[in-house]
Amino acid sequence: MELENLYSYAFLETPSLPLILPQGAATQVVLIKGTNLSAIVEPGISLESFQDNDEKIIEMALCHDRVICELFQQITVLPVQFGICFNSQKNLLIHLESNTEKYRQQLQTIHGKTEFTLKLTPVILEEVPPVTARGKDYFIAKKQQYQHQRDFSIAQAQEKQYLIDLITTSKNYPVVVKEKDQEVTIHMLVNIEDKNLFLEQTLNWQKACPRWNLSLGDPLPPYHFI
Repeated sequence: MELENLYSYAFLETPSLPLILPQGAATQVVLIKGTNLSAIVEPGISLESFQDNDEKIIEMALCHDRVICELFQQITVLPVQFGICFNSQKNLLIHLESNTEKYRQQLQTIHGKTEFTLKLTPVILEEVPPVTARGKDYFIAKKQQYQHQRDFSIAQAQEKQYLIDLITTSKNYPVVVKEKDQEVTIHMLVNIEDKNLFLEQTLNWQKACPRWNLSLGDPLPPYHFI
């Protein structure tokens, strides 16, 4: 029977062993096998049915990530962008066939690797008590406070740049850096076999940047490197 309205989660090399297929948004996902590549999809989902339903969109986005992560625990998968749907099995297989070389190269790039996300948030300098001195002593105390705050800000900026330069110039793993306001997000593609060594390295980074709080996320499929 020809399957229709195939909501797509991931593309992958056709597995030689059976996979544990996760539960999708409404039903269990299925494996559609092509000549060289396969796809993990959920049949019977029409995107138009929930495009104006924000709550449903959020549920679908969470389900999308969950399914990909569950598959990633078993095999290298190429995550498909959220919201991609094929109207028929035939069109899905045509798409896989026409993009076989590109997808196989991407799968080869991320094989045996996982993505870690390191977030840097600035340490906030503790508020200093108000100056109670008068006259000349008041201005000296205010100047000292200002200088202390300035020195802290300069050192904080230097630590951030030091860490970004250290990570981006390293040849150990590909890196994607994003800065927004005061927060820095660094995505890194790490060999799974080097995971423990990498975790130890993050502790050294924290010691080298005491004016920043470093938070390392869980290992995820390499969303930012495909």
